[in-house]
Amino acid sequence: MRNFDETTITEAVLERVRNAPNLRQRIISEAIVRHLHDFVREVEPSQKEWAEAIAFLTRVGQKCTDTRQEFILLSDTLGVSMLVDAINHRLPGNATQTTVLGPFHVADAPEFALGEDISGGMASEPLLVEGRVSGIDAKPIIGAVVEFWHADAEGFYDVQSETGLASLAGRGIVRTDAKGEFWFRTVVPAAYPIPDDGPVGDMLKAQARHPYRPAHVHFMISAPNCETLVTHLFLADSEYLDSDVVFGVKDALICELETQSVGPTARGNRVAKDMAALRYDFVLADAGR
Repeated sequence: MRNFDETTITEAVLERVRNAPNLRQRIISEAIVRHLHDFVREVEPSQKEWAEAIAFLTRVGQKCTDTRQEFILLSDTLGVSMLVDAINHRLPGNATQTTVLGPFHVADAPEFALGEDISGGMASEPLLVEGRVSGIDAKPIIGAVVEFWHADAEGFYDVQSETGLASLAGRGIVRTDAKGEFWFRTVVPAAYPIPDDGPVGDMLKAQARHPYRPAHVHFMISAPNCETLVTHLFLADSEYLDSDVVFGVKDALICELETQSVGPTARGNRVAKDMAALRYDFVLADAGR
């Protein structure tokens, strides 16, 4: 087959990829070809524009490091990450809603005892976090692994500092107790811009969009026989709840900060000074639902 034009080349490429022995790979390859060819026919890019598009993706790859993932930022800001998340988490009605993992998760975060201060010297107002983890049957889950991470008062994550992975702060892991409950102390995070000094930032400027995310705390919670939950809790008084640059805000995940005085807490713990409090009960869906 030869002499292809703009109407015949798509079928020619599809014919080539149909020989892929893996069915899933063949389905994905065919869909990419169809949609990409349709996109090119719709926008009719000039040779210069197509070269600029390739150069943009090249710069995205070049911007990636051990502590920065520009392709995740691109996926997030185009709403693709949340779309993939929604497709993969059609959960039962009472299960906690999910959001994106984001580019600042770090594997092998330090583990803390319940009640410890995990802020690692981050500067901001003190914050108490209390929660409970249960299954969709409302029974508490003992020993659930609760991982969390957040930004500081200036909107920066630990990995964005000069020390990077060498000095982690504002993140960690705790395990739920016999009541399925957990708690830790940290600081109140701030709203922040995603890193916008690279090609994704250039794209946002060209689209007349801001780069900001509302203040939030990330959670990843896992337990045997349960689907791992990846989500955020958003602070109700934060800016950008209605214009989150990565489209991650859901009403069910917005929390009002409470006032916690020195002494016993609402969940039976104890703090030595006044602070804000963030409380939420998480529900994990069954694995293999």
